[in-house]
Amino acid sequence: MQLFYNSEISALTKQITFDKIESKHMVRVLRKKENDVLKITNGKGFLFDAQITFASDKKCMAAIISATAIAKPWNYYLHIAIAPTKNNDRIEWFLEKATEIGIDEITPIICSNSERRIVKLDRFEKIIQSAMKQSLKFTLPKLNEPVKFDDFLAREIEGTLCIAHCEENQKTALQSLVKPTEKITIMIGPEGDFSSKEIQKALARNAKPVSLGESRLRTETAALVAVNIVSLINA
Repeated sequence: MQLFYNSEISALTKQITFDKIESKHMVRVLRKKENDVLKITNGKGFLFDAQITFASDKKCMAAIISATAIAKPWNYYLHIAIAPTKNNDRIEWFLEKATEIGIDEITPIICSNSERRIVKLDRFEKIIQSAMKQSLKFTLPKLNEPVKFDDFLAREIEGTLCIAHCEENQKTALQSLVKPTEKITIMIGPEGDFSSKEIQKALARNAKPVSLGESRLRTETAALVAVNIVSLINA
């Protein structure tokens, strides 16, 4: 199945018009023509069949012929709050792979030891959308604006809050803490780890300190290990 994405479609939509860039890609690259049927998701759990009514590389139009609600294939809610990596390619790799596995929400957090404090959300969003389509998922993870560590902790966070850090103190293996079907938020620090003050603030906020294993992991690897653990616990 070749899956397209359009956030504007709803169950009430009758017709869709693609912009010039997407139209050109459909007609010239994918060789789509009138009467071809497209598979489109709005990233909100719907799959639409749409038949092309006008095929032009400047404006492609299609009529919605069916709309199907598709349940999310995982039964938990996972939120990863991750410090952006110095190398953009590494955080982008995480976004792609986490979307393929299954994740609900992502928040870039700016920490004391963060080497990157500015992120390109538009670029991140495109990577997530592409991974959703490639992995044939119909629910798009929510990507939040970057937020400072203290401001993130000040928010109301539903479910279990965890912090994965490298300091030598008592921690619980994440796989021993995760409960099936629960709502969980896991904080992953920057290359230099969370500062001691940040760890203490998180613990005061009732965050549970967790271990992701014996190996010292890069930020993006640690985050993906966390995503995979939660997925396997719920498998």
